Amino acid sequence: MGTNNMKAYLISLVAGVVVGLIYSVMQVKSPAPPTVALVGLLGMLAGEHVIPFVRTWLSVGIH
Repeated sequence: MGTNNMKAYLISLVAGVVVGLIYSVMQVKSPAPPTVALVGLLGMLAGEHVIPFVRTWLSVGIH
């Protein structure tokens, strides 16, 4: 990953934490999906990368 991509992820994470803190101080419930849905999305992202990873791993040879 390039430096610009990492900066974008870091800025996004920091912005999310700041907004979460503001919601907490204001005692507002977050409009974000429940944790279970977020875990499902994480699984989907991981699943998208499994096939290309395995293809690359097999093309290089199993070590």
